[in-house]
Amino acid sequence: MREGVKLPKVTFKVRTGDQAPEDGGCPIGGAWVDKTTDDYFKGKRVILFSLPGAFTPTCSSKQLPGFEYNYDNIKGLKIDEVYCMSVNDSFVMNAWAEKMNICKVKVIPDGSGNMTRFLGMLIGKNHLGFGNRSWRFMAVINDGVIEKWWQEPGINNDGVDDDPYEQTTPENMLAYLHGPHTQTR
Repeated sequence: MREGVKLPKVTFKVRTGDQAPEDGGCPIGGAWVDKTTDDYFKGKRVILFSLPGAFTPTCSSKQLPGFEYNYDNIKGLKIDEVYCMSVNDSFVMNAWAEKMNICKVKVIPDGSGNMTRFLGMLIGKNHLGFGNRSWRFMAVINDGVIEKWWQEPGINNDGVDDDPYEQTTPENMLAYLHGPHTQTR
């Protein structure tokens, strides 16, 4: 992917309003809501980072909590919102955010991988039993157009267990946002 590219029109199936029963169990009682790329990106300057999967080691121990920890600093640098996207369904993304005590970063469920595929980041992790997943990337998106793009080196598909985490860190994002360029919302 490259800077200056407009995001494709994609609809995400998002689950809202589910409540866990008092005696435990799975959250129920909510509804499906269609959210589009316009809902997330139109008229806003946002951060989007994507990772291989909810409840996975690097995603859960470093990347998502790192963006949550740095959320206020990032928002203070002319950013409207921070989104974490993964090729997981909305039930999984919501449960992961809850389990991780994520209150600031918003999760986007790309359950069918449509957005990830359009961005050229859909990879196969069948050898791990994951099926299709996202390669790790992050971007600054300004009114639906990619302003800045990072992705991890190589794009490993089936049979490779490499999961680098060097380029798509909140620290790299902060360094860019503190840089000499002046962006507007």
